[in-house]
Amino acid sequence: MKHLLKMLDLSKEEIFSILNLADQLKFNQKHNIPHKHLEGKTLGMIFQKASTRTRVSFETGMYQLGGQALFLSSNDLQIGRGEPVQDTARVLSRYLDGIMIRTFAQKEVEDLAKYGSIPIINGLTDFAHPCQVLADLMTIREYKGAFDSLRFCYIGDGNNMANSLAVGCLKMGMKVSLGCPKDYAPDKQVLDFAKEYGDKFELTDDIFAAAKDADVIYTDVWASMGQEKEREQRAKAFKGYCVDDKLMAVTKPDAMVLHCLPAHRGEEISEEVFESHPEIFDEAENRLHAQKAVLVKLLG
Repeated sequence: MKHLLKMLDLSKEEIFSILNLADQLKFNQKHNIPHKHLEGKTLGMIFQKASTRTRVSFETGMYQLGGQALFLSSNDLQIGRGEPVQDTARVLSRYLDGIMIRTFAQKEVEDLAKYGSIPIINGLTDFAHPCQVLADLMTIREYKGAFDSLRFCYIGDGNNMANSLAVGCLKMGMKVSLGCPKDYAPDKQVLDFAKEYGDKFELTDDIFAAAKDADVIYTDVWASMGQEKEREQRAKAFKGYCVDDKLMAVTKPDAMVLHCLPAHRGEEISEEVFESHPEIFDEAENRLHAQKAVLVKLLG
């Protein structure tokens, strides 16, 4: 593992290794056991998309590991004024030990890895969000103990979260069902990958069929960053695609609910369901621990 670009790149064994290290680092953090694995190391964090959890968790994580993180807004970098990605990659590789980038195009992340000589971490693109999914998998295992035999259901837009969750959950042995409107299916690359898993994968526009007997229900906002102009159109397309008490009634009685946040209560998830599932905030916390594991794996 040289980079973290997308879930498609990781093997099941690599994912388990990251999760096991994340559990260890979380234990160390909770029990004040020193874990300064990255003393003297510096992470550059390029943000072309705003963030709460990504910035705070990476910055805090590097501090707890003994290193430092540099916040690099696209407004502050020459990349925001037209410098080619390959030039930025070559220069920053001379200064930093690793780069985390949160941006729009997946190609930009792939190009940083191609032309740079240091580890690249995808903090989010329009195609993938591997850091979030590693935290999600960590949380699922904390609550359910294992992945095999679990039914995972995602409700909503076939976006970067659906892309990454489908791949990650299938690789870990779960059955996966996606409830998406017909015109908002996941990326073809992901659907082609999922075909290899046969009847362990289902894509439907019937959210009740998707959620039936699910152990884990997951949802995300209807309009992500960069899609603000589509908000009205998407509100019509996703009407009814809400994780509420009616939907939860067809899941397993002990089904957990996850959301990558921020949540729009009353749209993709009801206030009642959101407030009755504290695992959503355990999931948010686990961004810190899962990303620390990735940092140690790549920069350590």
